[in-house]
Amino acid sequence: MRVGLFIPCFVDQLFPNAGKAMVTVLRRLKIDVDFPAAQTCCGQPAFNTGYWDEARVLAQRYLEIFRGYDAVVCPSGSCTAMVRNFYPELLGGANQTTANTFEFAEFLVRKLGVTDVGAKFPAKVTYHDGCHGLRELRLKDEPRALLRKVAGLELVEMDQAETCCGFGGTFSVKFPMVSYAMDEVKVQSIQRTGADYVVSADSSCLMQIAGYLTRNKLPVKTISLAEILASA
Repeated sequence: MRVGLFIPCFVDQLFPNAGKAMVTVLRRLKIDVDFPAAQTCCGQPAFNTGYWDEARVLAQRYLEIFRGYDAVVCPSGSCTAMVRNFYPELLGGANQTTANTFEFAEFLVRKLGVTDVGAKFPAKVTYHDGCHGLRELRLKDEPRALLRKVAGLELVEMDQAETCCGFGGTFSVKFPMVSYAMDEVKVQSIQRTGADYVVSADSSCLMQIAGYLTRNKLPVKTISLAEILASA
């Protein structure tokens, strides 16, 4: 299987360890991966704010760069949803490259049929469902199936697991007070679990949650799903 790595802007610029961890896990599973260095933003910020012509250029670039791969794997439900669900709307139809783009947990569980990747992470964690992964890709059980197979890990569900963290890309910039209030609801739910870590497949969500935790000097830490799965 020829697999390409699609690394979103947030991961590339702010959370590179999530991308590196994904590579660690895939190589542990004997999957050869390529990183096309010419890749850029998927165009989601432009698409979401109405600049479809600009987004279309980036979408076409994505299709050119990742053409020919059996699968493209991405450590983000948000960017994966942009490619698979919204590129067809933007470009007037789906193609093989959009259909073969997978979020990381989705690729492991649905494509490879793997839930145990040999990880060990002795801690109590709770999982945050990013909106795009949950609502656009219908990913709910897949990340949890992976976490339950991690040695030493205790998964505790929060009562607001499916509630938006308030980031939403440009939403948090346009409506900062609403975004902050949503973040507060999310963090209070996290605290009630008594978890040491909050885990998500989307680094952008973790950045939003970490901002609230840091400002309020709360002890809960954030970590990507990929980093937990790479721990051994």
